[in-house]
Amino acid sequence: MQIPPSPIRPLLRKLIGRGLDAVDARKAVGRAISRSGEKLTIGRRRYDLRRYERVVVLGAGKATASMAQAVEQRLGSRLRGGFVVVKHGHVMPTKRIVVAEAGHPVPDRSGQRAAARLCAMAAELGRRDLLIVLLSGGASSLLPAPVAAVTLGDKQRTTQALLRCGASIREINTVRKHLSRIKGGRLAELTEATVVTLILSDVLGDDLSAIASGPTAPDSTTYREAVAILKRHHIWQAVPQRVRRYLGCGCRGLATETPKPASSLFRRVHHYIVGNNDAAVAAVASAAREAGVCTPRPTPGPTARGPPS
Repeated sequence: MQIPPSPIRPLLRKLIGRGLDAVDARKAVGRAISRSGEKLTIGRRRYDLRRYERVVVLGAGKATASMAQAVEQRLGSRLRGGFVVVKHGHVMPTKRIVVAEAGHPVPDRSGQRAAARLCAMAAELGRRDLLIVLLSGGASSLLPAPVAAVTLGDKQRTTQALLRCGASIREINTVRKHLSRIKGGRLAELTEATVVTLILSDVLGDDLSAIASGPTAPDSTTYREAVAILKRHHIWQAVPQRVRRYLGCGCRGLATETPKPASSLFRRVHHYIVGNNDAAVAAVASAAREAGVCTPRPTPGPTARGPPS
């Protein structure tokens, strides 16, 4: 099928290009970060690099190699190193941050090994270190880190059962968070470092606990809710026995809960959304107005997130 030439094509090309540019991973991070000497500004917050012995980057998501490039450009030699995980085929050249590949959307052993390495690096950082976490779409699948009592296969079968029964994404995440060593704020819990998370969000509403299953965000859900979800959808007996046993231990207080919003650990954790759906829409609307197209006023774009003041 051939579409005849139309004067609208250049305009459409401009609108699409402007929208994509607004959420380009490298450019979005570059806009969010600036450095002047030993002063690092991320969003509206300033960090005195003289206070930190090490600055390390960790992350996961299909766009995190590009995000890592931007962080390297801003921090230069002040960056000690880092490690990010991307989907197979999405590697980009970096100087100080190692980029690993893993399976997406189905988690694989490469992702499990990468998650173990990421956890070990986070746990090694102390109070005088700054950890910059990069997250983009796909991070949840790229960092499978099941608790010791559960296998990767157990988590895969549980997720598949949840998908087949029609569970919502929130319900799926509630269960997955309670079977993970990273999700539901547990990555932030692993480290004593100051944590700054830069997020390229593909989640409507930018719920921090939903993006990548919230590895550095507080989690308000519980083991009891996870069990209730499996029973409500009539798949409690269908999930692996090890999953049922572990969630049951959690309900009895024999397994540690995910960190909650009131936890003091989130006083040293800050989030910044560098790009999202709103930013793309706002950029398209702005380009349309420039071209004389009447559009409704867009909603605000990227916003800083952090603990309550």
